[in-house]
Amino acid sequence: MINESRRPDAGRNASPFLHGHEAASVARVLESGQYGHTDVTEKFERRIARYLSVPYAVAVTSGTAALHTALLAAGIKAGAEVIVPSMTFCATVQAILAVDATPRFIDIDATTMCVTPDLVTKAITDATGAVIPVLFGGRAVDLTPIRADLAERGITVIEDAAHAFGSRNHTNNRLVGSNATVLTCFSFGPIKNLTCGQGGAVIPRTPDEAHTLRRLRLLGVAQSQSDRAETTTYQVHGFGLRYQLSGLNAAIGLAQLDHFDMAAAARRHLWRTYRAALTEVRDVTLIDVDPDHAVPHLCQIRVPRRDEVFAHLRKAHIGVGVHYPPNHLQPAFATWHRPLPATEQAGEQILSLPFHQHLTEVDIAHVVRALRAALDATGTTPRT
Repeated sequence: MINESRRPDAGRNASPFLHGHEAASVARVLESGQYGHTDVTEKFERRIARYLSVPYAVAVTSGTAALHTALLAAGIKAGAEVIVPSMTFCATVQAILAVDATPRFIDIDATTMCVTPDLVTKAITDATGAVIPVLFGGRAVDLTPIRADLAERGITVIEDAAHAFGSRNHTNNRLVGSNATVLTCFSFGPIKNLTCGQGGAVIPRTPDEAHTLRRLRLLGVAQSQSDRAETTTYQVHGFGLRYQLSGLNAAIGLAQLDHFDMAAAARRHLWRTYRAALTEVRDVTLIDVDPDHAVPHLCQIRVPRRDEVFAHLRKAHIGVGVHYPPNHLQPAFATWHRPLPATEQAGEQILSLPFHQHLTEVDIAHVVRALRAALDATGTTPRT
């Protein structure tokens, strides 16, 4: 019998949504003896492109690598400003610094935790080269109202869709990644909506951009692995990095794609179960990720006295987390600090609840009971 005060699945904040077919897929690659960037990787790229109904997808080693190569492919030069919300994982900012660009932090909408067209417009300067909207928690960000203005100014939109594989835009129901006017970057890390164990992908806008991205992820070499096998030499055409996704990682992704709709439905069910359970909990605000269109990546709430509530829940073996401490308050990025009131308030209140496939409705009820107890213990809610 499980000790109700210490349910093991409630003690984890996140874990991969696996379907049981990943091991066999990896085993086939191991048996082939070809572990690097192979035809398995290229098959994974084709499957991603087919899922999104786009011509190309370029697989890379991580979501950070996706952002880095996207910025390079977009021609973002040293000294250019890149508009980015402070409320994101630090990887987004590090990718900007990797091309010697300057992050221009902007605030978020307090309800969605995402940027808005107005917030982006107010941050544009003559130095702006790109804007990176972060699709926080899986919610799509629609910059359609300012798309023409951005294009006229030569500003590239690079979506950080690390949380949002499988999500749709609520205004047109199109899959994130299917918009040909933006570069979209996905992460396929261990706990993302779709996992390769570790990996990512960039969805290019044009054939030339696809070619550039492939060259960048392979040390500047233009030929593919199969092309190089048929010749005695290869050509390096420019700067590049070793960002190719291995066949082993791609094999996990292929198995995941076979069952992705099931995983997406499970994520939506978990999020809605939390929403129902939290309805009567006072002093708690659930961050709405728009589950009718999004594939939720997080279940996140706002609570008063967050640090105290966090400590009580961890002591009760509840796997809570904080996603994320605002970047403009980080020591490494202090040079670009500017007041961002909505972000700073969120940074003091947000709390991520356990969210993974092993949770049952009983586990979620247990988490919510522990949350009530933590709120009572910190004096944030009156006892009844």
